[in-house]
Amino acid sequence: MNVFETLFQEGKGIFRLKPTWVPRSFCRPGQRLKLDPRDLYVYGTERGAIDERWFASTTPADNGPGTPADEGLSYIVSADGSTQVLLRDAVSSLKGNLIGEALWEKYGRWPMFSKFFDNLGPLPHHIHHRDQHAARVGESGKPEMYFFPAQQNNHNGEFAYTFFGLNEDVSKEEVKEALKNFTKGDNELLSLAKSYKLTLDTGWDVPPGVLHAPGSLCTYEPQFASDVYAMYQSVLFGHHTVTEDLLWKNTPKEEIGNFDYLVDVIDWEKNVDPEFHKHRFMAPKPVRPIEEMEKEGFIEEWICYKCPTVCAKRLTILPGATVTIRDSAAYGFITIQGHGKCGVWNIESPAMIRFGQLTNDEFFVSAEAAQAGVTFTNPSDCDPIVILKHFSENPDLMISD
Repeated sequence: MNVFETLFQEGKGIFRLKPTWVPRSFCRPGQRLKLDPRDLYVYGTERGAIDERWFASTTPADNGPGTPADEGLSYIVSADGSTQVLLRDAVSSLKGNLIGEALWEKYGRWPMFSKFFDNLGPLPHHIHHRDQHAARVGESGKPEMYFFPAQQNNHNGEFAYTFFGLNEDVSKEEVKEALKNFTKGDNELLSLAKSYKLTLDTGWDVPPGVLHAPGSLCTYEPQFASDVYAMYQSVLFGHHTVTEDLLWKNTPKEEIGNFDYLVDVIDWEKNVDPEFHKHRFMAPKPVRPIEEMEKEGFIEEWICYKCPTVCAKRLTILPGATVTIRDSAAYGFITIQGHGKCGVWNIESPAMIRFGQLTNDEFFVSAEAAQAGVTFTNPSDCDPIVILKHFSENPDLMISD
């Protein structure tokens, strides 16, 4: 029996995961990740503050020169903390027994991850490449979705509005001209787009090829297993600037300097969609009538459901309840409120985490355990347990509108 099988048996098909912290040199931390504020710059000021925590990740962070090989990768840890191995290696060893035969046969890997993104201000209007453009640099396209948990947002940051896409009457020549002006100061790209006020406990679908300038709420972001992007806006709110290398990030060497290529990366139809809100906004959708679920001691809702390759649920275990929840697919989860039991594991949402400290808030549930049913117990008489569950493809997802 190898180490992965031993850990699989210890958790009865559920792996405990170690917190995975990721710095970004171009960001400023919002301090809503529960990371001890003394540890924000543990990687040094050159690499930037920690403003992301990644979940169920087998995808390395693309943070440029000096990035450790395992940055962004999730580690499985034993109950006593003495054994730590990469989730990526466990997937390679256990294959379909861990993530499900259908996913393993289709991708040969765990094809998604999620994260909390916690920036004090807005990000530049930027884009994640579609498959055809990402393939030119040996990567995959990156669909992603947003959800804004109330538990992670004790403050709104500096600018709780997100620009999405482009105005319906914008031309490709106008966008191209803005990109050409990237190094001349504010290229005024946001004057070609519209913003939307962000609302707690709702979300948005962001397909690859759609421009977006995320606002300053702490965001839960299920996404496909890729870290491709390019920044198309040069000067941000508060006069923070973006370096030109990020404009050409993940551009093939032979296309650097070709502004027509940058325009081609844009999925034009989706960006100028006059019904963007209707097609991309997501309010929670109960998986069953709420009254039925409450009688059984829980509430479960789809929170990210408009992407065919990634989805997410919010599960609330009501005070005093013990419930068994079944899913058709493997998933990772993060506990954002309460404490109790999940199978053989204690689970709890910590108030503060030191860098390097182990926690009991993040887990990975195998396809086998998910299908058999995971039992959750909430011993509190007043506080619910709330977890966010991130899936790749899940046949249970039937919502398409």
